[in-house]
Amino acid sequence: MRFMKPLAATAAALLALTACGSGGSTAAGGATLKVSFWPDNPSFSCIDPFQVYWIEHRSILRNVADSLTDQDPQTGKIVPWLAQSWQISPDGRTYTFKLRDGVTFSNGKKVDAQAVADNATGWIATVKATNGAAYGASYIQGLTGAKAVDPQTVQFELSKPNSSFLQATSTTNLAITDPAEFQLSPAERCTGKAIIGSGLFVLDHYTPKVETVLTKRAGYAWGSELVANKGEAKLDRVVFNYVAEDSVRTGNLISGATDIAWPRNPFTPQDVQLIEKSGDKVEKRALPGPAYALYANTSAGKPLADASVRKALYKAIDVKTYASTIYGPDYPVVQGAFDSTTPYFKAQSAKLAYDPEGAKKLLQDAGWTEGANGFRAKNGTELKIEYPITAASPGAELLQAQLKQVGINLTLRTLTTAQQATYTTEGSYDLASTYFTRADPGALQFILNPQVANSKALAQRSATPEVIKGIQDLFAKALGTTDQKQTKQAYADLQDYLIDQGVVIPLFERLQYAGVSAKVTGFAFTSESFLRLNDVAKA
Repeated sequence: MRFMKPLAATAAALLALTACGSGGSTAAGGATLKVSFWPDNPSFSCIDPFQVYWIEHRSILRNVADSLTDQDPQTGKIVPWLAQSWQISPDGRTYTFKLRDGVTFSNGKKVDAQAVADNATGWIATVKATNGAAYGASYIQGLTGAKAVDPQTVQFELSKPNSSFLQATSTTNLAITDPAEFQLSPAERCTGKAIIGSGLFVLDHYTPKVETVLTKRAGYAWGSELVANKGEAKLDRVVFNYVAEDSVRTGNLISGATDIAWPRNPFTPQDVQLIEKSGDKVEKRALPGPAYALYANTSAGKPLADASVRKALYKAIDVKTYASTIYGPDYPVVQGAFDSTTPYFKAQSAKLAYDPEGAKKLLQDAGWTEGANGFRAKNGTELKIEYPITAASPGAELLQAQLKQVGINLTLRTLTTAQQATYTTEGSYDLASTYFTRADPGALQFILNPQVANSKALAQRSATPEVIKGIQDLFAKALGTTDQKQTKQAYADLQDYLIDQGVVIPLFERLQYAGVSAKVTGFAFTSESFLRLNDVAKA
C-alpha cells in the first residue's frame, strides 16, 4: 500500500473523464457495470488464478471461477460451494470432498472429481515450473496429489497436516478451472486466454494495463450459500479499467462515468465527503491477514537486537494518532499482528498503548541515555534506526517525529528501484515493512518462518534463533491439528508471543475501500475483501 497523496485536485479530475479508456462501452440491451481499478501490475501482468497475487485481479477472478468451498466474511466459517460436504482424516493428511452434481465449466465440460484432481496436479506442476514463485504455492503447502474416488468424490493427500488447507480451498487462488488450461505454460496462462471457470461470469478478454471485461454466464445455478442470488448474474457485462490517479478515479465515480471506484489506498476524508455528498456510498472492509507492520533487523550489532528498544517502539508509536492523521478520524486503529477480519484474531491493544514516558524509561533502564541533541546513545553510539522507504510520505515522517520524542533517531532512506530488490537480502536496514493478504492467520508464516517465507533473509533477521524456533513451534501446533480449539489456542498464543518478543510492530490496519454509485445495489465483499457480484444490480 502507498500512502495517499492529497486529493485537493479531485474536483479538477471531473474534467479528465477520458481517462476511463474503453470502459464506457455497454452491452446492447443489458446492464453494464463499470469499475475503475488501481493500475495493472507493471512487472507481472497476470490473470491466472493460481499464479496471481494482484488483489484487483484476484477480485475479478472470484466472479469467473468458483471454489470448492466458500468462507463467511463475518465468522470465517467455511461453507459448501462446489463441494457439498467434506471429511478430514484424523491425522489431518487426507481431505475428501463430495461434489455437487450438475456443475459445468462455461465451455460445457463437467466439473467432476477428475477435473478437480487434475487441477491439483496442475497446481503442483506450476509450483515446480515457477520454482515456487506462483502465489498459489503458499496455499498448497504439503499437497502431494489428488485422485477421483468416484465421479463426484475427490481426495487430496498431504505429506503433513495443514489446518489451513480447508480455508485455502475457499480462495480465489485455488479456484477450479478447466484442466486444459494446464497444458499451457504458466506465462501463457497469465494472458487469460485459457481461463475457463464455472463462475457466474466468463472472462471475455484481458488487455494488460488497459481493461478486463466479463460477460454473463448463461445457466449459472450454483452460487454458494453466502449469496442471496444463487442463479445467473443480474448484470450482463462488467468492465474493469485501470486508472492511475486517485483523484481521477473518484471524479469518474462522482460524474457517473463509472459505477465503482476501487482504490488501492484508503480514500482521504475529503474524497469520502465528495462521494457521499454526490449521493453515492463508501464501502470498506479490512483486508484479512497480517496488518501493515514493521519487522526489525535483530542481527548482532544492530540497535534493534536490543529487545528493550523493540519494546520501546510499541510505547513510542501512537497508532491511534497515526491512523487518524494519515487516513482520517474514522479510520480504525490497528490492534495487533493481524487485521481484525482475520479468523482467530486476538486484540493486543493494551500492549500497543501509547506511553512515551514508559518508552523513555525502558530505554533509560537499558542504558540508552539522552544526549544534548535529544537523541539517546549507549557506549558512544547514537540510537539511530534506518527505515528504507520507496518515496517520501506523511506516514514515515509522522513515525519519525513520534520516535524523536523518546530519543530515537529514525533515519528515512529513499531507495532506488535497484536498491529495493537487494536491501532486504543484504540486511542494510533496521526496519522493513510488509504484509500479506489471506483470510487465515497461517499467512504470517510466509513472512516470519524462514522455512517457507517469501523473503528468507527478512524472516531470519526478524528475531533471534530461539524466538524463531518459538514462532515455528506455535505455527506447527496451529497447523498440525484437526481440532479447531487447539488451532485457536495456538494462534492466540502466537499473537501474544509476537508482541511480547517485539517481533511484529503494527502500524495500521489495511482497509479495502470502494466508492459505489447510488445506482448500484447488492454490493458485497468476500472474506478476502474482494468484490462479489452475485447480488449486484444496476438501476
